[in-house]
Amino acid sequence: MVDEDATGIPSFEAAGGDWSEIAEEALRLGEERIVVNMGPQHPSTHGVLRLMLEIDGETVTEARAGIGYLHTGIEKNMEFRTWTQGVTFCTRMDYVAPISSEAAYCLAVEKLLGITDDIPERATVIRVLMLELNRIASHLVCLASGGNELGATTIMTTGFTAREEVLKIFELITGLRMNHAYIRPGGVAQDIPPGALDTIRESLVTMKHYMRQLEDLMLGNPILQGRMKGVGYLNLSGCMALGMTGPVLRSAGLPYDVRKSAPYCGYETYDFEVPVADTGDAWGRMIVRIEEIYQSMHIVEQTLERLQASGPGPVMVADRKIAWPAQLAIGSDGMGNSLDHIREIMGTSMEALIHHFKLVTEGFRVPAGQVFQSVEAPRGELGVHLVSDGGTKPYRAHFRDPSFNNLQAVSVMCEGGLLADVVVSVASLDPVLGGVDR
Repeated sequence: MVDEDATGIPSFEAAGGDWSEIAEEALRLGEERIVVNMGPQHPSTHGVLRLMLEIDGETVTEARAGIGYLHTGIEKNMEFRTWTQGVTFCTRMDYVAPISSEAAYCLAVEKLLGITDDIPERATVIRVLMLELNRIASHLVCLASGGNELGATTIMTTGFTAREEVLKIFELITGLRMNHAYIRPGGVAQDIPPGALDTIRESLVTMKHYMRQLEDLMLGNPILQGRMKGVGYLNLSGCMALGMTGPVLRSAGLPYDVRKSAPYCGYETYDFEVPVADTGDAWGRMIVRIEEIYQSMHIVEQTLERLQASGPGPVMVADRKIAWPAQLAIGSDGMGNSLDHIREIMGTSMEALIHHFKLVTEGFRVPAGQVFQSVEAPRGELGVHLVSDGGTKPYRAHFRDPSFNNLQAVSVMCEGGLLADVVVSVASLDPVLGGVDR
């Protein structure tokens, strides 16, 4: 609807349809149609997703996805925070894979600053380590919750027990189990603590043990095969038309992976394969995710070797006009600034105190321009478009979240299928609604 306000400037009002409108139309046409809501709060959906389903018996004749119930306004909020504070916002979008959002955003900021090549090698390797550990944890959530939604509780308990190993590592390195704000423009918040490499190696052994259990529970299960094979089918042309990426696209046979096609963080120097399947269904997506977990473990092992060989070193860019305080020892409170750093800025150097205060409160300036940066997140290609007007805050920040694009396939995958298969189809997309709504 177009209207004009008091100034004569046209204003536009957009309104989405609702299932009640479908019911009214059916009544007007004299048809008997059943329209039901699955959600917006339903145990069979990830996050707060509403599915409006028209059914004929047990067959779905029309399916539409309703989103927006988890909207946080993160992108708009980032326009009122410094470039570094923006990390604290974007890490909360896809809360199952927060490291990917942090990496994409910080790589984009570093492009605008022109310091991509100045990031310390140790910080880059740590970023890859964290990204791949997060990929493992995210895929485990998909496998575990998907199994639980089909009634296989043992799959859920096994998957989440394996994921716990990753969360313990994250807490050891960042101090938090999620929403880390660990990757920052210029590097990472702090170096990995002593003994972390050995802890990660031990956790990898434990995770492989649980992965073998998951494979036994899932791959040889005839009930699971019957529920997943041929369900949620989407061929390669359909994936391309809808802009699908990640395991959904690779399950249709196309080995597209941003880590290979447009490498970042030195991924071109790591040895790993891009798993694919040719089934285009929920079963193929599960197979791809299982294999990707093993590939990520292989990358993690390579990062551990590099960190062991390089030894301690800087993890933040050398330019003090950009670098937030990093490489700080853990304080007596278990986190925060080290006592040595506090002693310096509070009692030794007034200039250091002033610099610290201005850098933290005002932030650094980023040259005017715009940039797009994408990474291979667990759910597909995650892109960030940043615009700078030369100030200390983003003029505009917008994210291309893979869950948002992938949800477009719900109607194609579900219409014509059984009502019970809707749960399987949505679970195979692995959407995280925090990333969809933003």
